[in-house]
Amino acid sequence: LKAVILIGGPQKGTRFRPLSFEVPKPLFPVAGVPMVQHHIEACAKVPGMKEILLMGFYQPNEALSRFLVSAQQEFKVPIRYLQEYAALGTGGGIYHFRDQILSGGAEAFFVLNADVCSEFPLQEMLEFRQQHGDMHSFVILGTTANRTQALNYGCIVANAGTQEVQHYVEKPSTFVSEIINCGIYLFTPAIFQHIGEVFQRNQQELALEESSNGWQRAEVIRLEQDVFTALAGSGKLYVYKTDGFWSQIKSAGSAIYASRLYLNQYSKSHPERLAQNKPGGPVIRGNVYIHPTASIDSTAVLGPNVSIGEGVTVGAGVRVRESIVLHGASLHDHTCVLNTIVGWDSTIGRWARVEGTPSDPNPNDPYAKIDSETLFRDGRLTPSITILGCSVTIPAEVVILNSIVLPHKELSRSYKNQIIL
Repeated sequence: LKAVILIGGPQKGTRFRPLSFEVPKPLFPVAGVPMVQHHIEACAKVPGMKEILLMGFYQPNEALSRFLVSAQQEFKVPIRYLQEYAALGTGGGIYHFRDQILSGGAEAFFVLNADVCSEFPLQEMLEFRQQHGDMHSFVILGTTANRTQALNYGCIVANAGTQEVQHYVEKPSTFVSEIINCGIYLFTPAIFQHIGEVFQRNQQELALEESSNGWQRAEVIRLEQDVFTALAGSGKLYVYKTDGFWSQIKSAGSAIYASRLYLNQYSKSHPERLAQNKPGGPVIRGNVYIHPTASIDSTAVLGPNVSIGEGVTVGAGVRVRESIVLHGASLHDHTCVLNTIVGWDSTIGRWARVEGTPSDPNPNDPYAKIDSETLFRDGRLTPSITILGCSVTIPAEVVILNSIVLPHKELSRSYKNQIIL
């Protein structure tokens, strides 16, 4: 068994700015650890996992290399990064590196998108394939969305008895199905034959349009539109439906929601990562992650859903709720931080208030997913999570509401509903 994690590249993650300026989006900390570490941990737990491959077109940098070395040591499984020479799409990348994936005689491999958070029921997908399909069938992880939001995802129509996928449509314009694609797949080497057919068809179409100089386009293959749509109804594609949590992480607001889902899961999977109320320690409400190097005053109140990074300083009487505070940030006495991501090495002055508007799914609808919100509506900034880029300084006694502050800014007054460039 192997696993491939698709981490995309620098031109993606635009909705994740200004946070993605400082660190590749897959390394952004969610619930205290890099986003992609949750994927690696889930893959490493599957018995028989021989290798984990990260695939994308980020330039290999120091942060990524450091992370891979530490993850290999922690999870005791070989992890390599394969860099694409261009953005090849979700299918083009794995087709380009098919020899690397199959080396060592891989019988099956998982493909996971890095920008989702999930319980990753990988073992269950393997068992499901043994029960339902044959050893050459492919499995998509699916979950239920509500009717209106399903249109934003790949929709799957499956046979109720066998769970065989009969019809697949990516982001349909009208309602197709409430079962949506979670971006987590289990493939066998036979998938490369189907991707290869798409590749050859692309080449033939390009040969006909000689006038276009898009020599590169034949390699750009999207698993969803190009491969699954064709495989549906052929008896080779099945859907395994999960009731566990799942969400996309497209925008910074969705990172806070994903952090909540993971922190919630820690109570079962990693209770040691959750902070406890101790005499002489800060007041903890709900699920809170605090890095061991953070220094927190005993009169601070943290939680629910708070993640405090390494080397963070939290002063007296500080209140933090539904927020991610990244390493090196400093919250001076009596600040109030709600629904906010505080960037690396940022400083918030005394008695300041930094607040955003949560973009959570409807809590009364069990199938609601987080909307990938648009930044602007009717020419105005939509109220959302407040984001402070790295090294932002906020003076004492000001209020910052629903704003995005780009890195290295020193603010002098209060702001509301603004992008501060």
